[in-house]
Amino acid sequence: MPSRQDGPSVDLHTQPLPRMPGVGPRVAEKLAARGLTTLQDFWLQLPRQYEDRTQITPIRLLQPGVAAQVEGRVEAVDRGFRYRPMLRVAVGDDSRSVLVLRFFHFRAAQVAQFRIGARVRLYGTPKPGQHGLEIVHPSYRVLDDEGEVALGEQLDPVYPAIEGIGPATLRRLIGYALDRLPDDASLELLPRELRERLQLPTLREALLTVHRPAVDADVAALIAGRHPAQRRLALEELLAHHLSLRRQRISQQAHKSRPLKQMPLAEKLRKALPFKLTGAQRRVFDEIRADLAKPSPMLRLVQGDVGSGKTVVAALAAMLAVQHGRQAALMAPTELLAEQHLNNLRRWLEPLGVRVAWLAGKVTGRARKAVLEQVANGEAQVVVGTHALMQEGVAFRDLALAIVDEQHRFGVHQRLALRDKGAGGAVGDDAIVPHQLVMTATPIPRTLAMTAYADLDVSAIDELPPGRTPVQTVALGEERRPELVQRIRTACAEGRQAYWVCTLIDDSDEVIAQAAQTTFEELSQQLAPLRVGLVHGRMKAKEKQETMRAFKEGELDLLVATTVIEVGVDVPNASLMIIENAERLGLAQLHQLRGRVGRGSAASSCVLLYRSPLSGLARQRLDTMRKTHDGFVIAEKDLELRGPGELLGTRQTGLAGFRVADLARDADLLPLVQELGERLLKTSPELAERIVSRWVGGAARYASA
Repeated sequence: MPSRQDGPSVDLHTQPLPRMPGVGPRVAEKLAARGLTTLQDFWLQLPRQYEDRTQITPIRLLQPGVAAQVEGRVEAVDRGFRYRPMLRVAVGDDSRSVLVLRFFHFRAAQVAQFRIGARVRLYGTPKPGQHGLEIVHPSYRVLDDEGEVALGEQLDPVYPAIEGIGPATLRRLIGYALDRLPDDASLELLPRELRERLQLPTLREALLTVHRPAVDADVAALIAGRHPAQRRLALEELLAHHLSLRRQRISQQAHKSRPLKQMPLAEKLRKALPFKLTGAQRRVFDEIRADLAKPSPMLRLVQGDVGSGKTVVAALAAMLAVQHGRQAALMAPTELLAEQHLNNLRRWLEPLGVRVAWLAGKVTGRARKAVLEQVANGEAQVVVGTHALMQEGVAFRDLALAIVDEQHRFGVHQRLALRDKGAGGAVGDDAIVPHQLVMTATPIPRTLAMTAYADLDVSAIDELPPGRTPVQTVALGEERRPELVQRIRTACAEGRQAYWVCTLIDDSDEVIAQAAQTTFEELSQQLAPLRVGLVHGRMKAKEKQETMRAFKEGELDLLVATTVIEVGVDVPNASLMIIENAERLGLAQLHQLRGRVGRGSAASSCVLLYRSPLSGLARQRLDTMRKTHDGFVIAEKDLELRGPGELLGTRQTGLAGFRVADLARDADLLPLVQELGERLLKTSPELAERIVSRWVGGAARYASA
């Protein structure tokens, strides 16, 4: 059993690295850059996979793609050509089979090691080569001719690489930390009855199992992340993140907000709208209205599929602020999306006498000064803009409602910066802070909402407005491109419009994709005399907006664009979309792009144009797009394929960097995490603090914001 030091556990947990043998200032700096500053950090630096060096596999029994340990003798060595050096070593064993070792980077000393007849033990993953199976850059050691070399007695952990720290050094440091694990009494934080009910090991047992699995351990379960030891760690890690966000919510709701109860202006807007609200819109607005009537700040996320009508719900909420003589602000991540909101809000609100102001980076000089004065004196009742709303010179007279669209594109600190505009920069207990409404057109999987957004109440607009037509989606190989050109010609001849979406602006040798500029030039020639426009992110804002206006007003037949049109573009007459190199995009982005068509009464189509051969992941994405239009189903699949990191963007709590938990794999633990989290916050806040500190640490820095 590993030895350990006696003494208070808190000292062991926080023992700084310079006291560890072999850790000088330079090594400590590199480790600290990866968050490894205490013994506890090393306990939680978990392996990403395992190597089984407990047995020797005969070369004839090797399987492609299955890592194994081999022992044999060098039969031949080839250094390649002078201008294309490459070291190839043929190793044979008693099974009368040969394995080729291939090294693209090597030193003369390595070549000297591989003398003919030398005995070598190596580990790696074989794959088919020109002369049978080969392993590229295996780990190896040259053995003495005499005497047996003992095999490993347990699986070898493989840790995430740290630049400037060798794998052997990292394993030694982690081993040093594990030898100083305290006993269960000082280490364990989960209630005993919970562990016994779920048949989970203690934290000490779990850590030792994961770092030092026995030779008879269930390797398949460990690699899949489903071993009871990993489940034990995942439960506590998920609990820590949940507690961190719940504490943040409790802290924010300790502030005061002005109740917004009066409804006449919102009701006036609802009656003036040229359409009826869907049942889902009415339900979500009722939830928002109930929140706004309270003296504590609303913290609500509204998620809804593309075209579900989130903006009008936000407009109704803004009217409650205006009704009380206060201000509302709507912030979007791009000028294109922000201007879309601006146009809608002006069309709906200005006939009611509501003054809507615009503030973005391109608003400069006297115009900017005038807008800032209107915001400061309250003349601007609703302010729409981009990140510019958060800048230091922007001061609201009385901001009562802060609305953030496409929440996942902002960090939580940016959302809080906008909130603080309503508190005059003060966030103490007596500060009056605005209500917060955040929106996203990317449906969030239930499992992700339960963890990443535990600081927010979540509403879903899960019903599309009447008149929206289903979009027929097909996937075609790029050899069908000429057919699509003709299909565009036919659609435009019938008075409809089309998009052709490219993933790059300029041609690139590194990424195989048609560039938007090249496609624009080709299609302009092939489709003459049709009117073709081009939009991409490097264009000047004025030029981009002019092209979008022309397309929306029917002055262009085809719009060639990059994914800049992903959000904020509403052209009901556009009924055909072609997405070039669709295999390069994620599900969420494909779904957002597809949402640009099917916004009118005409039958609409989306063509996913791909380049063969498709990877297994790309094939799954395209198949999912063909089979379903349900954004929530797509979101669940996206979580399964990509993990939470890419879906969440810049969320502060480190969900993208879970050490062991996997939201798709461990979803069944989440109800228990919620139940246990609420109980701990009520009955054992100090214990909750220790759990958060162990797993989240500095990532909880916004918990008291």
